Amino acid sequence: MSTTPQTAGVLSFEQACEVVRRFCQTLKPPAVESVSLQPGACGTAAPGCALLLESLNRILAGPIYADRDFPPFPRATRDGYALRAADVKTVPARLQVVGQIKAGDNFGKSVNPGTAVEIMTGASVPEGADAVVMVEYTSREGDKVEIQRSCAPGENIVPAGSEAKGGQEMLPRGTRIGYAQIAVAAAVGQTSLKVYKRPRAAILSTGDEVVDAGTAPNPYQIRNSNSYSLAAQVIGCGGEPRQLPIAPDEPHALKKMIEEGLSADLLLLSGGVSMGKFDFVEQALSVLKAKFFFTGAQIQPGKPVVFGEAPASGEKSPTPFFGLPGNPISTMVTFDLFARPVLEALSGALPQRLPAVRARLAREIKTKTGLTRFLPAILSGGLYDPEVEVIRWLASGDLQASAQEKCYVVVPPNREFIAAGEMISILLRS
Repeated sequence: MSTTPQTAGVLSFEQACEVVRRFCQTLKPPAVESVSLQPGACGTAAPGCALLLESLNRILAGPIYADRDFPPFPRATRDGYALRAADVKTVPARLQVVGQIKAGDNFGKSVNPGTAVEIMTGASVPEGADAVVMVEYTSREGDKVEIQRSCAPGENIVPAGSEAKGGQEMLPRGTRIGYAQIAVAAAVGQTSLKVYKRPRAAILSTGDEVVDAGTAPNPYQIRNSNSYSLAAQVIGCGGEPRQLPIAPDEPHALKKMIEEGLSADLLLLSGGVSMGKFDFVEQALSVLKAKFFFTGAQIQPGKPVVFGEAPASGEKSPTPFFGLPGNPISTMVTFDLFARPVLEALSGALPQRLPAVRARLAREIKTKTGLTRFLPAILSGGLYDPEVEVIRWLASGDLQASAQEKCYVVVPPNREFIAAGEMISILLRS
């Protein structure tokens, strides 16, 4: 049984997400390249800077393994005194201070009964000691220390190998590299990382009413904001955007530009997918023998979104495409919901769930049933009492609202009223 999605018309949000998920499972991993540590990148002599620049936001093409135990020694987590817990069962207890250890030092001797070693955070706990008492619970007089609080074996110590054993996988293939992953790579001595090549995303805005951002529009025209917002979203998830010239509302010219866009790994079309007299995108794609997986989703904004794949020239496999509605908020929302997972799969990334959380609704929502709605909103409140409020927006072309939003309130299709104070799902803006 084929796992490739079949033509399915207008789908519910959940059905459309499932079609995208199944399509992503059919994609082969991209080609692999290496990014190396090079001195002098970023305009500095710091040797690690190139690794940061070249690997940040890339996808690991192979796992990273621990080159030794982590930590490689029992590590003190507090400044204080390394000692035997049995010596401080009864407090106060006076112990002989026999030395000091700072991070990076090796004490080289064993801690005997009745003795203690002054130790700093991050230092190796010496043999014989099984606990560290924080300095706040001690009083020092010369080579004697009074311990004012008892402790249990293992207290304030991270055992050797407790974070990772030598040879253990620390980062799996398909991991997106952020600052924490950079730290892991550096910690295990990886100066060269194998990553997947960035997918190329062609971006094609359509419509005679659209002019480039650097052009003064006529009163009946608009500047091409969608191409730039989509390019930013593509970069944000690790792709390489290629912004094509604006396609006119003329079938032959539009077909030629779509053919050019199909040479990329993913084609993102903006506009021309609604039911208007001059919306020619689906018609042009049909002429190119495109296969449509869905031609709409029961959502607002973004209901006319189109997803499919079309043959490309030469030996290249068919290219996935999205026809995104031309209104700016619709374009942004449908990219995040549907195009982002495909672009991440083309990057070799492991599947990720939508970044949804829960927050308390600040003001009531009244709407109609039938569509899953993603309403632009602002997240506020404190750390323990997050609150979300829908921004006043006029329509899905309201750029001012999109610039203010930090998230989307998700309204299920069966809800027409949500009271203030109710906990509600929100989709975090990427």
